[in-house]
Amino acid sequence: MHTADATVRPTAPLTFRAATEADVAALVALIESAYRGDASRAGWTTEADILGGQRTDPEGVGAVVRDEGSRMTVVEQGGELIACCQLERRGDHAYFGMFAVRPELQGGGLGKVILGEAERFARTEWGVREMRMTVISAREELIAWYGRRGYARTGNMTPFPYGDERFGVPRRPGLEFEMLVKALG
Repeated sequence: MHTADATVRPTAPLTFRAATEADVAALVALIESAYRGDASRAGWTTEADILGGQRTDPEGVGAVVRDEGSRMTVVEQGGELIACCQLERRGDHAYFGMFAVRPELQGGGLGKVILGEAERFARTEWGVREMRMTVISAREELIAWYGRRGYARTGNMTPFPYGDERFGVPRRPGLEFEMLVKALG
């Protein structure tokens, strides 16, 4: 477990820990609330205008929790789940995903702190020198946010899995994922 201070709610430090099976339902609810439906509109990371349906499910989150090459990180403040992210070791780099911050807490610097902790963990605990992620290319504001944190667009695109509702129901054609990368030094 690791603790860090954040400017978002200075009354209680953030606590980072590996998720367990007991966390899966709460993690699914958090991820869904950050990306889908009307509740997600309270934050700026919503995908509700481009995707309907689910963002993830208990099977997907549970698989990450159980995978020895992955770490699903739970972020708590005052004992309350407020954010999460996935790290997956892939040889010489780590993949970053399933990043969710409770919508009403977005926009205050919390995401920057969590991303920094994920990078620190990947670099110091796993010894990787690069972080990679995929972002829906239509999410220009989100890509710009990652760009301000040192992530570069690669132009490496993969198609959205149209027809596989485990990843959501597209509300428009032409969706694809772009790979973003950052050297961790």
